[in-house]
Formats: sequence, C-alpha cells, structure tokens
Amino acid sequence: MGSKDWPHLAVLADEVTALLGPALDGLVVDATVGTGGHAVRLLEASPRVRVLGLDRDPAAVAVASRRLAPYGDRARVVVGNFRDLKPLLTEEGETEAAAVLFDLGLSSLQLDDPARGFSFSREGPLDMRMGPDAPRTAADLLARTKEADLADVIARYGEEPGAPRIARRLIARAREGRLATTTDLAAAAAGVVRGGRASHPATRIFQALRIAVNGELDALASALPQALGLLRQGGRLAAIAFHSLEDRIVKQFLARESRDCVCPPGMPACRCGHVRTVALLTRKPATPGEEEARANPRARSAKLRAAERI
Repeated sequence: MGSKDWPHLAVLADEVTALLGPALDGLVVDATVGTGGHAVRLLEASPRVRVLGLDRDPAAVAVASRRLAPYGDRARVVVGNFRDLKPLLTEEGETEAAAVLFDLGLSSLQLDDPARGFSFSREGPLDMRMGPDAPRTAADLLARTKEADLADVIARYGEEPGAPRIARRLIARAREGRLATTTDLAAAAAGVVRGGRASHPATRIFQALRIAVNGELDALASALPQALGLLRQGGRLAAIAFHSLEDRIVKQFLARESRDCVCPPGMPACRCGHVRTVALLTRKPATPGEEEARANPRARSAKLRAAERI
C-alpha cells in the first residue's frame, strides 16, 4: 500500500532500526504505535522480533492493527496509555522486553482530522484528547481554569513568555462565548501574541493546552522507569521527542541512569547508593537529515536518544 493508506511517516526510521538492531531478538514494545510505521520496520529488520504496539488512541490502534495483520502472531496492538506500561504488559502475559520505543507527540492521523481539534489551520472543536482516557477536553480546561492557572499552563508547557497576557485574553474570550473552535483560539492568539516568530502565533498555545489535556509529560516521566525496569540485560530503550520539554525529560532520565552517583554537587561522599543501569548510545541526539526533513516537514524538530540496559 502507498503512503496515503498510512498517513503518518515513521520519523528517523533508519536511525531507530540501527540503534535497536542489536536488541532485535524477542519482544519489542512500540509504546506509541500510531499507524505502525516503526513497527513494520522493526518486524522487517529481524524475523526473531515480536512487536507489542500500544496507543491510547483507538483510531490509531485500528489502523495499526490492519497494517500489522500480515505479520500474524508476531504483532499485537492494544489500546493503552504508556503511563501504564508495566501493567499493560502484564495483562498481555509479558514480563520483559528486548527493546522499548517511544515516538512522542502527535501523529498525522490525529493532526489531520479537524474533529480532533489539534490543528489551528482547520476549524474543529476544542477537543485535543489523544484518547478517551483523557478526562477533559481543551474546551473544559479553558472553561474551568482560573486565569493564573491557565497562565501557568501556557508558560510551563508552551514556554510562552507572554503567558499572563495570553491567559487574560483567552479567559475573556471564553466568557464572551467567542472561544468555541480551534480557529477561534488561533484568532485569539494572533491578536495577542507578539510578532517576529517563524511559527504561527498559536503554535505554543496549542502545544500547552494539548500537553495539559493529555498529561503528556507526567505520563512520560512515569513510563521511562517502567520501560527500563522491563528491559532485559542488553535491551535497548529509544525515544523520539519533538519539543524541548519531552526531550529534556528523556535526556535527564538517561543521564541519571548512566551515572553511578546522582548526589547533588558538593557532597563530600556519595550517599545515594545509585548504581548506573544504562550505557548511552547517543551522546548527542540523532536528528533528521536534509532529505527526510524535506520529505516530511513535521520531522524537522525530532530528536532521538537511546541507551542500552547493562
């Protein structure tokens, strides 16, 4: 089938396959299977690979299930949030993994569907839920969050310097009934975010609301140690991040786990007793080359980090 059948292009697929290659003998957990692009590459890379694909989005699970059906019992896809990685594997009868992959952020399947509310260029409801497990929509958040708390969300998750001013505008628009759709939100952002940016004025606001609605950063911080705990010796962990907040969590987690002591600087002697659990495979993150960035502009900001369980 052509790319139109599977709208999400697997980002850094060659790099992921190369980094996980030595571990491709046994179960690989694709914790964000999307439409199955990475899963296909990993299944094709070794006949000894089995893939368990997880995704909190039932629409993605349906697409990935169809795509991976030709691989028979070598591939399973289930609905689940990687926040619950260990119990999900237990439910599937699995106790350890050869590799775990996280491809974070939105898929094209989600972004290109106006009804999901992720795009500021197409009118749709202010939803932004990645799956039905998210307890509230973006509209709920805007309607029920105090101005100061909304400013904190925009500053923390959108890294937006004008957060207080933006929050004030959004709360006012919501009270006036003028903040019902994605295009309403984009217009409100354009009217208050200061210029001089390469990206659309609403980019950081949409990112902040999406992260808050889906609890993305907390889920990632919870999932990484679970993934490490599931890896067998020599198993590999890889994560692709698309913005600095995700990448920082991955980078700091792997840096900590690659050191024997994580005591604060200045301690006269180690008191933490921490023993390193991984060897870094990427001192600097792998990023898309020019050809991939041209073919898939959404891949431009991707950063891939990986480590091996020791």
